[in-house]
Amino acid sequence: MEPHADFEIKFSGLKEGVHTFNFQLSETFFESFDNEEFNAVQAKATVTLHKKSTFMEANFSMQGHVNVNCDLTNEPFDLAVSNAFDMVVKFGPDYSDDHDDMIVLPHGSHQFNATQQLYELLVLSVPQKRVHPGIEDGTMDSDILEKLEQLKPSPNNKTSQSGTDPRWDALKKLKKK
Repeated sequence: MEPHADFEIKFSGLKEGVHTFNFQLSETFFESFDNEEFNAVQAKATVTLHKKSTFMEANFSMQGHVNVNCDLTNEPFDLAVSNAFDMVVKFGPDYSDDHDDMIVLPHGSHQFNATQQLYELLVLSVPQKRVHPGIEDGTMDSDILEKLEQLKPSPNNKTSQSGTDPRWDALKKLKKK
């Protein structure tokens, strides 16, 4: 991962209080992460920084769309995503990002790069299983869906008349002994 200069949050000249930073996330943002999950990305991220005398509170929020392939049919579709999280920025002797919700910057720092936080914010907003909305509502017509329906196991193939799988019947006899 290469940090992007466009995602630097410069806080040294800011007065105490709330400040807002807006960022656009697109495909070029993900190229440096070698992330090939997304066909296209169009998202807007907002970082609200509440600067205090000894530390800062940062609220990251993001909304947009990612174009991903369906896990069942491999058809691309736009998936709406949104996510948010809060983070504390403190100052200490050395840089540390060991905690998910806190970053420690070295004393004398005047900016921090939000690239990693914005990347994780978007990636974690995408569900593990991505299903085309046309499959869920039944409007999608695809050769792959027809083939999956043909290959679907039927209840008559593997169960006996008692409703159990005959392969387990021999094991059940051993259990009774």
